[in-house]
Amino acid sequence: MQRLLVGAGTARHYRPYAARVSSLQIRTRDPLSSARTGTLRLAHGEVRTPAFVPLATKAVVKALEVHEVRELGFDMVLGNTFHLFLTPGHELVRRFGGLHEFMRWDGPIITDSGGFQVFSMGHGAVADEIKGRSAQVTAQGERSGKILGIDEEGVRFRSYLDGGERFMGPETSMEVQAALGSDIALVFDECTPFNVSREYTARSTERTHRWLDRCLEWHERHGPDWQLVYGIVQGGVHEDLRRESAQAVAARATGGIAIGGSLGEDKPQMYEVVAWAVDELPEDKPRHLLGIGDVDDLIRGVELGIDTFDCAMPTRLGRHGMAVVPDPEGRWRVDLAKARWAQSDEPIMDGCPCPACRAGYTRGYLHYLIKARETTVQRVLTLHNLAYLQRLMADLRAAVDAGRLAERAAELRAGAPPR
Repeated sequence: MQRLLVGAGTARHYRPYAARVSSLQIRTRDPLSSARTGTLRLAHGEVRTPAFVPLATKAVVKALEVHEVRELGFDMVLGNTFHLFLTPGHELVRRFGGLHEFMRWDGPIITDSGGFQVFSMGHGAVADEIKGRSAQVTAQGERSGKILGIDEEGVRFRSYLDGGERFMGPETSMEVQAALGSDIALVFDECTPFNVSREYTARSTERTHRWLDRCLEWHERHGPDWQLVYGIVQGGVHEDLRRESAQAVAARATGGIAIGGSLGEDKPQMYEVVAWAVDELPEDKPRHLLGIGDVDDLIRGVELGIDTFDCAMPTRLGRHGMAVVPDPEGRWRVDLAKARWAQSDEPIMDGCPCPACRAGYTRGYLHYLIKARETTVQRVLTLHNLAYLQRLMADLRAAVDAGRLAERAAELRAGAPPR
């Protein structure tokens, strides 16, 4: 069977999705935890796992050029389906040759489904930080970005850009991601928050499973044969719902599995919820944890058997004048906007080999740039923060391979810098 791929100009041989072999080759398993190292083989290259994935929300890792992200050691970035759907539009990206060509990144790309952003407008507005602008208001005084209706077909919502009515459902999400040409596409799901009822969470999770089937059906008929599709485990903070969702997603013919939705109101609960899901997942499929990137969470996530993570944390902190540092008491960050650093000649971090620290910038100088609102400081701190997380993940991979993860994790939790 031959077919024409969405976003491509040549026909490719079609292989039924269920027949594909696992893209994850596991190299080492930690004997004292569920941690493992390996290689995720994708259409545009390989990803060393476990790995942190920087956000390229709007086809750019904010403040950086793509070659700098690669030079820091990252193998994969994450694009945002919702935002790219609204602007510049997936058809334009397709005409440019897909997201890789559009943003000039030649490595693997994972795209989310848009579900988190769409449902954030109903359960709590999408952050202005993510949007990159203030909330828009209609002539009737309503917030421009808001949900107008949710049903089995999908979600009608107002665009935060112009207030116009738009629609996204499982097929829409998959069509957009096929046009973007990402290596990994996530299925469309409802991302339920912490504060909804158990009954709502159960209904929402069941609908997410039905949408999963529709996503897989659309992709089997129309999607690129080299694009992996990840299912998403939901279920909120309820053990039975989480385990049932993980079992349901694991039973489908997906290329990998992501864990999403509300993971709890504190870190211990989050780790428990993730553990419930991982318990039910197959060993041979890659596992992605959505939206998690604090240092202690990455360490625990690796111990729980997660292969890839994404989060806005390192780039967002950098844009707000904060640096990631080995300080557990300070939540692994230092706020250089605070007055105490105005006359400090300390580096961002002693012994750090990142480009920002190698340049010799002092905390006092960066404090001055923050107060002067110079954009250079955002770039400098973003470089540092991403470099820190990349070294952290490399350190954890090496520890698993060497059979000493427990010892190294304890050192890192106590405030040791990554090697």
